[in-house]
Amino acid sequence: MKNIIVSKIKNLFLEIPLAKNLARQTFISEFTLGVIKSRNVQFKEVGLHFTTDSKVESTERRIQAFFKDFDFDYQQVAILLVMFLPNGKLSLSIDRTEWDFGTYQCNILMVVARHDGVGVPIFWDLLDNKSGNSNTQNRKELISKIILLIGVDRISVIVGDREFIGHEWFKYLKDNNIPFCMRMPKSHLITLRNTNIYSVTELLSTQTERYYQDCMIDGVWCNVMLKKLPDGDFLILAGSFPAKQLGGFYRRRWSIEVFFQTAKGRGFNLENTHLKSSEKIKKLLVFVSIAVGICINVGKHHHKKVQKIKTKKHGYKSNSFFRKGLDILREGFRNTNKGFMKIWEEFLIIFTRWIQIQLSHYQYLTKIIG
Repeated sequence: MKNIIVSKIKNLFLEIPLAKNLARQTFISEFTLGVIKSRNVQFKEVGLHFTTDSKVESTERRIQAFFKDFDFDYQQVAILLVMFLPNGKLSLSIDRTEWDFGTYQCNILMVVARHDGVGVPIFWDLLDNKSGNSNTQNRKELISKIILLIGVDRISVIVGDREFIGHEWFKYLKDNNIPFCMRMPKSHLITLRNTNIYSVTELLSTQTERYYQDCMIDGVWCNVMLKKLPDGDFLILAGSFPAKQLGGFYRRRWSIEVFFQTAKGRGFNLENTHLKSSEKIKKLLVFVSIAVGICINVGKHHHKKVQKIKTKKHGYKSNSFFRKGLDILREGFRNTNKGFMKIWEEFLIIFTRWIQIQLSHYQYLTKIIG
């Protein structure tokens, strides 16, 4: 059964040309499966799970050579990652995060799509600006790639934190008809429809929460929600939705934080890598992102078609779809008891159908992208 699971996942990579030759395609599937099996990204740990008779040292050198010499087509990577997302409109979150890998600090700008509470990355870039903020051009480049891939009509909202502000950025979103919801720093001034200009503290001097339609912030007309938080801080949201809806949209931003947690300690321990090259870490994120997408969908399909995940008294599931999928796959790779194998036999039918559906979707996207 273990060989069947491996074969099904490998077939997915053989159908999608992330690499042109068979050896590279096989490596990509082996490394992705190794990440899932080991819950790790260190080359030595991942290499232990390659299906090869070669010594560990030889496999590790093979991995190092791949990360040194191979270049991904990130448009093709994005097409594959979109396959893991539900049909219909997508909620996007944009964020920049800094990860410390020993003496090397990695500055990543990423856009993820929300899928059952977890963010699945679509595009990302590593900024070479000494841990500084992203600029509007960085953001526009990522969003323009996403528009090319899925179209504007499929974007239900793009959400960002206080870094993602400014006249040029807001104007770009409005000019391209991209719905947005961004958190603003409390230092920003707000121009109301009567042309009076106020600070946030002035507007909240007598109330803890206020909503304004058609006001100007960062030189762009939008709607604004203001709220004083219990710790004394302020939540200021600006966007294209009715002001009273902005809080609900902003909560979707949490999906990107969940992805970061999933990529690190709760999933694949990305911070354990010894890589100190931006380009190599960008490549490593391909494997982690694909692994997350596979695990979410395995967990989701298992929940729907095989066995529902239990819901606790507080209303939340005992396991996320990602964690359930990860546990199922790792258990399947160990090839254990008969009861589990029966569940797997039922699940593999569903999983095979899912791969066929996704491949049809991939072929459709490829024709669009050209």
